[in-house]
Amino acid sequence: MINTWWVTRPKRKLNAVPEVLATFAEVSLDDEWKGQRGMHLSLEEALEEANLKRKGERRDQTGGGARTYQAWISSLGLIFIQKSTKQLKLTLAGEAIMDGDSPVAVLKNQILKYQFPSSFSIGRGVDVAPRFKIRPFRFLLRMLMDKEVDGLSEEEIAKVVITNAENETDSCYKFVVDRLKAFRAYGDAGLDADFFKKYAPKTGKVNPAHPFSHLMDIANTVINWMEYTQLAQRDSEDKKLRVIPEKENEVVSILGSVPPFIDRPEEHEYFQRKYGLDPKHQKDTRNLTASRTITAKLIAEQKIKKAFIVESLKAPITKITVGLIDKIVEQTGIDGRLVEENLQRLYPHGAIGAFMTQYFDMATKGRDEATEFEKATVTIFNEVFGFNSKHVGPIGLTPDVLLLSDSDKYSAIIDNKAYSRYSISNDHHNRMIHNYIEGFKNYCDSPYPLAFFSYIAGGFGSNIDAQLMKIVNETGVNGSAVTVSSVIQMVEKQQAEPYSHAKIRELFSLNRQLVLSDL
Repeated sequence: MINTWWVTRPKRKLNAVPEVLATFAEVSLDDEWKGQRGMHLSLEEALEEANLKRKGERRDQTGGGARTYQAWISSLGLIFIQKSTKQLKLTLAGEAIMDGDSPVAVLKNQILKYQFPSSFSIGRGVDVAPRFKIRPFRFLLRMLMDKEVDGLSEEEIAKVVITNAENETDSCYKFVVDRLKAFRAYGDAGLDADFFKKYAPKTGKVNPAHPFSHLMDIANTVINWMEYTQLAQRDSEDKKLRVIPEKENEVVSILGSVPPFIDRPEEHEYFQRKYGLDPKHQKDTRNLTASRTITAKLIAEQKIKKAFIVESLKAPITKITVGLIDKIVEQTGIDGRLVEENLQRLYPHGAIGAFMTQYFDMATKGRDEATEFEKATVTIFNEVFGFNSKHVGPIGLTPDVLLLSDSDKYSAIIDNKAYSRYSISNDHHNRMIHNYIEGFKNYCDSPYPLAFFSYIAGGFGSNIDAQLMKIVNETGVNGSAVTVSSVIQMVEKQQAEPYSHAKIRELFSLNRQLVLSDL
């Protein structure tokens, strides 16, 4: 029995979920799951071919790797095994991801509903202790909104929260906060004398060299899942998990509405279909008992869906283009007319949300993914907002991105900063003024005047508005600071009501940090 919170983690981050789900849909959907070793092995091979699972010898030839991934996406309420047929089926949440809905919106909904007990948590090989009746990620959000708590480190989540937070009552919350204060005051000395006996790993054996490693692994995965929701992120300075400032109102709204626990976790299909409701549905009324004849056309459709989802993770897809059709024809070997017909029918408006998940992730990684962050910004302003944008960073003594608006005859510059709390240092202040703005004609041969400069980052320090105004006052050029969350909000709004280039110029010339209410 596991006497802590538990999340399965074949991968610690959720970015790969859409592609893993698409692989399951292609290989296993509507097939009998339990005891089908050959199919499990085929799925394992497919996961390896897609570089979703590390390649290696499968000595026992049992398909255990596939079952691990099946447990992962099942734990998130995306699939279930139908009781009457023993076949693998998608929940409505799983269908929504396969239909091109934003995986962040769908999985945020699933993560916030994640609960103990669940069909997964009481299952064989997991067996989370029955003392836990809690939505762990809602509990975490409550703690993160508590000014007295002021953020949580991975160690605090590992040693205090996942071991002590067993329900959502006020008394339990107060107990956990008190234990957190004690841990901050006394460290490991404040833990229970029988700590390792009570909170031993699944194997029952504590690693003497790293006795807390099993708890730290769980805490790390919990943080990664929370970051995926785009409600909270680790601070680049003290590494604590905190609610993103512009998402505080959303979190208040989430915590203000307390849904009931999902009942009957021992009934797998009932529980999974109820847990697996996507944001657009209140009830799963599908009749899945009628068996479908698996035709060559259905198989082709699943292959096309998978290929589309893989492409949507690489770049924002705003419409079905000849280039996209050609890519999918090349990957699948399916006739171009059939590919085009399916894409136009299944994804008439493209899919942008999957790529924005990657974009959010890049925004706090420091130098590790700085170039990819810059290139992604170019892609977004090209494909989504219709600018002629260029990656000029590699030239040297230049900003990262140059924007040209042919419709409104202006240019603009963007500097990407992959940090969760960026402040404009004296060096960066001088670089923006003397190299980027005064030296504009050194790297831009367009006749369009420079309309604005902007910084895009995961988040900004408290003095960002004053720092921006210093540059504005010295150069006479308007500027702004825009968080990745705000860019994502703009991308989402663009689908329903496109921003004109004049409106983007107005927003990015506010001479302060943009807030969500500006958008």
